[in-house]
Order: sequence, then C-alpha cells, then structure tokens
Amino acid sequence: MNRSRFVGLALAAFGLVFLSFVVRGTTRLVASYEVAVALSAPILFAAAALLVGLVALATLDVTGIRPLE
Repeated sequence: MNRSRFVGLALAAFGLVFLSFVVRGTTRLVASYEVAVALSAPILFAAAALLVGLVALATLDVTGIRPLE
C-alpha cells in the first residue's frame, strides 16, 4: 500500500465518523433515539475497524516490519 492510499483511507474513516453523526442527527428528527443509534452504529463500527487497521499498518511501518511504499 502506498502512502497516498493510506491517507485516502484515513480520510474515508473520518468521513464515515462524520457520516455516522449526520445519520444519527437526521434520523433523530423523525424517529426515536434507539432507532437513530441503530442506524448509525454500523457506520461508526466500520469507521472504527478501518481506523484500527490503519493504526496496525502504521505501527508495522514505524517498526520496519512492513514499510509503506
């Protein structure tokens, strides 16, 4: 993976976090809190999983085990 792809994935992860909050807020206008959380939670979990993967890749790069190209 090259560095520009890594940065793109990091921006996508933060975009997913933002999208999760937007979905929760707009859903809260028309539905109950529980429904809003249920709709936004999968997006937030996807963002968290992507960030965990990126942290693992960054750690491998810093330690020299698997460098980014």
